[in-house]
Amino acid sequence: MATDGDSVIIVGRRLPVLQAAAAELNAELGFDRVTAISADIEKPDQVEALVARITTAQPVDVLINNAGGNPAAAPNDLTGIAAAYTDAFRLNVITAVLLTEALVPHLTKPGGRIVSVSSIAALRGSGPYGAAKAALHGWSMGLAQQLAPQGITVNLVAPGFVPATEFWTDRLTPALEAERISQVPLGRAGTPDEIAAGIAHLASPDAGWTTGQVLQINGGTLLGRG
Repeated sequence: MATDGDSVIIVGRRLPVLQAAAAELNAELGFDRVTAISADIEKPDQVEALVARITTAQPVDVLINNAGGNPAAAPNDLTGIAAAYTDAFRLNVITAVLLTEALVPHLTKPGGRIVSVSSIAALRGSGPYGAAKAALHGWSMGLAQQLAPQGITVNLVAPGFVPATEFWTDRLTPALEAERISQVPLGRAGTPDEIAAGIAHLASPDAGWTTGQVLQINGGTLLGRG
């Protein structure tokens, strides 16, 4: 999106990681178009401060909710199960809801875009992570109806197996990678660029009549159903 001429703000908890990503992208572009801001968007006060900072000069055209995580598997005791589900919803749902609710008044109307990054797990998964991503779908469908009269679209991208991300750090083994790829009819894993292209389309003017939809990008692992 920065390559296409957009000014991009990337947000996360770890400022050094954000700054390195912004520097890499700006070096590729040859000029500064990507800005890094640190905030923990699970916390309402930090969300309010973030929104106040980024909306002083102009409205926001596009919001991409990409915060999330897959906490450790729930143990068998009820206390551990409650903690695992709470963590999953906190990381994947609360982050998106808080930032979106805070930014809606500042989104371009009409023409604003909200795209949330879900997962194939929302459609066929189980456990805390699948449940949290499925909740993100339900919330997005209601938001799409709510914001449609203002000309704001709300959609989701549900990626399949994309190993070249930090999501898989410390958990991907050669055997697991081979097993995952064996489930993909197209015979290979996906790439971050392919997911980004789907997001960029939903954020573009060409997608102005697309709202309340889930775009699956998974190499045919899970086929769409009408």
